[in-house]
Amino acid sequence: MISIHSYAVAVLLCVVTMTCWGSWANTQKLAARSWRFELFYWDFVTGLVLTSLLAALTLGSFGSTGRFFLADLAQADLSSIGWAILGGTVWNLGNLLLVAAIAVAGMAIGFPIGGGIAWVLGIVFSFLLVILEGAHNPGNTQLLFVGVAVIVVAILLSMMAYSRLASAVKKPSAKGILLSVSAGALIAFFYSVTVKSIDPAFVAGGSGKLMPLTAAFFFTLGAFLTTFLFNPFFMRYSVEGAPVSMADYFKGTLGAHLTGVFGGAIWAIGLSSSFIAVGAAGPAVSYALSNAAPVVAILWGVLAWREFAGAPRGTNRLLATMFLCYLVGLALITWSRL
Repeated sequence: MISIHSYAVAVLLCVVTMTCWGSWANTQKLAARSWRFELFYWDFVTGLVLTSLLAALTLGSFGSTGRFFLADLAQADLSSIGWAILGGTVWNLGNLLLVAAIAVAGMAIGFPIGGGIAWVLGIVFSFLLVILEGAHNPGNTQLLFVGVAVIVVAILLSMMAYSRLASAVKKPSAKGILLSVSAGALIAFFYSVTVKSIDPAFVAGGSGKLMPLTAAFFFTLGAFLTTFLFNPFFMRYSVEGAPVSMADYFKGTLGAHLTGVFGGAIWAIGLSSSFIAVGAAGPAVSYALSNAAPVVAILWGVLAWREFAGAPRGTNRLLATMFLCYLVGLALITWSRL
């Protein structure tokens, strides 16, 4: 497998992940003009698993580190595969709630609240996992958790901003916030659960036998398979609008289907980049930087989609402060490992 050992390169890959994970939802916004998020999601998970498989067959089958993908599959045990699939299952339910939150409240709120909560809880959980495994968590713990505290402030500011917007346009804010919080509470744990499937030679806190990109493949396979369990519920009990059926899915245009596949591909590229970087950066910092996607999503939601165009005076100051808090938190978390 291709691997890296430089912290600087690991940070760069985490920035790639952050950009991918903060940008993929633009494909949902594009498709939403004529395509419900429940229908979009079938194509999204298809792009997700296919891109992850491609990464494993290429990046996971070259280089001088560890085993090639097919050799890794041959020696994989059920426990390791199970942890990776469980991670994909947890993430998938959380991500479905997140796309529902984006459909209701927009990118500039769904990501800061849902992604922010996942960010904070995931950092803490990743940190504790390394400690419980008896390993040493590198870096400055005080700086790491000061950065987490600043992100918590950003989450609270995003809730305030959305409440102001919802009040101005006479739209109930509780549903969007509840969906976002629920999404964050689930997504927070996917990374640390999945890390348990990875060979400890490649990541602190790992206890499995899989190479990172093999784990990423089984993670996305778990997400793909459990969509058949979770998504029919969202289709029948829609959070917004009338129920939809699989018959509606097959009425979609080629462009609508490809938009979803492209969204899944973007997310999977971010996943592969993050898993290649995790060994050099460490689980806590890798998770923290990779999941700084709210920083990117805020810019897309506010500047590109103008989701707060109808908000009352003073809301822009809240958004600017929220964005600044995310940047400060991100800088402190990165600095904590130097």
